[in-house]
Amino acid sequence: MENNDIKQNIAKNISELRKANKLTQLELAEKLNYSDKAISRWERGDTLPDIDILCEICKLFNVKFEYLIEDNSNKQPPTPSADTKWQTGNRLTISLLAVSVIWILATFLYVYSDIIFDNKLWKVFIWAVPVTFIVAIVCNHLWGKKLYTVILLSGFTWTALAAIFIQYLSYNLWPVFLLGIPIQITILLWSQLKPRNKN
Repeated sequence: MENNDIKQNIAKNISELRKANKLTQLELAEKLNYSDKAISRWERGDTLPDIDILCEICKLFNVKFEYLIEDNSNKQPPTPSADTKWQTGNRLTISLLAVSVIWILATFLYVYSDIIFDNKLWKVFIWAVPVTFIVAIVCNHLWGKKLYTVILLSGFTWTALAAIFIQYLSYNLWPVFLLGIPIQITILLWSQLKPRNKN
């Protein structure tokens, strides 16, 4: 097998594995900590990834190294394994469980304050919303996509500002929402940062 054949096989196989796993070039790039341009060059056969990255791709898609270098024209690309689907389902369940703990605690505090102090702490539910966003940001940072982190950070910013406004409603702190503008701009600028371009 010639070098050029191997290069083309690797290019084609990376592309097919990525598509079979329903990933965009950007999503694969984020998983490998590379730029989407590098992924594009690999899939066109312009450049080859380093051997350690090829091994990482094999692990990610649960294939043997030989699969990447062989001509697999007559084979179906492997679909995500049951283990991968199981992990995805568990990650979502763990995230939802973490969020539910926040709301159970908020409900407990509300009921406890009503029974013991005869004082309804209804604002605890208002504060539970930004705390929910914090948990979602952490879970998404571990398992999710950068785009979702941007959305979640924006949600946290505005719900935290709303919670502050509602907490101190009698002070009419509407200017607190002005803080959201530079924070939102910062989040959007951060979202435009690209991973270091590795070849």
